[in-house]
Amino acid sequence: MRNRKEIKPVQQPVEKEWDLTIDPDMVRLLASKARVLSAAVNDDYEDGKEHEVEFTEEAGDGHHHDGLAEEEEDDLTEAEFRELVGDLNVDEAAELVAIAWIGRGDYDADEWNEALADARQRVNNRLPGYLLGMPMLGDWLEDGLQAIGVTSA
Repeated sequence: MRNRKEIKPVQQPVEKEWDLTIDPDMVRLLASKARVLSAAVNDDYEDGKEHEVEFTEEAGDGHHHDGLAEEEEDDLTEAEFRELVGDLNVDEAAELVAIAWIGRGDYDADEWNEALADARQRVNNRLPGYLLGMPMLGDWLEDGLQAIGVTSA
């Protein structure tokens, strides 16, 4: 894999010379789940306030478990994401990674074959964790689909 390129304008879609093995709707579903997981992490804190606890006047002895329910929901989304990625075959998983890399700007859309070859080396049982470690995975998957010429259904 090459070093990250400089930030550049959104890539113009290329004319596809290949067919995707992975269903674009699956990529969009994974992008959606990734956004939910990213929002759960990013929206919890304001900048610089992550270690502060504030109590309001209304904060009495009433203890509710809504936070636990929300946390469990996030855990379910992560578990679903991991299961969906784990169920992909090698070709689908490699295409998913290549799409993310193109969306992130590591490769141009016309470098699809190179991105796909490099992505095949990344496919293993730790792939869900690797993908979840990408902070903007949802956006990168959508951008990658657009760059390779896959339009919305």
